[in-house]
Amino acid sequence: MKKEKRLVYVANIPIRWGDMDAMGHVNNTVYFRFMEQARIEWYTELGRVREQGVIEAVLASVHCTFFRPLHYPGMVEVRTYAGSPGRSSFEISQEIRRTDDPDTIYAAGGARVVWVDHQTGKSVPIPEEVRALIV
Repeated sequence: MKKEKRLVYVANIPIRWGDMDAMGHVNNTVYFRFMEQARIEWYTELGRVREQGVIEAVLASVHCTFFRPLHYPGMVEVRTYAGSPGRSSFEISQEIRRTDDPDTIYAAGGARVVWVDHQTGKSVPIPEEVRALIV
């Protein structure tokens, strides 16, 4: 049974010249940076990034599947979806597209996000105001 996911955020991020590698396309590590930027923008929009950049969620795992290479210049659109939450964690799925080619998915990935208490380092329940936004 496939879990439901909900579109929660869309980020537009420029492809920089320095994002390319010796092969002439965007380096695979940069895709993870695109997904990270979109996640952090979403957390910021939710008001979950505290002073000194402390975020209440940590990544338990990340993944990415590459379908087509990206090239400079251009803008990527990262669509972020949240899956059904558990007690302290939920899945994020993300699609990377070019803004000038929005029907093509260039890469798809995601992460398992765990809510933590930064004092103890232990998982805690997802805050109800966040849970309400992702169900």
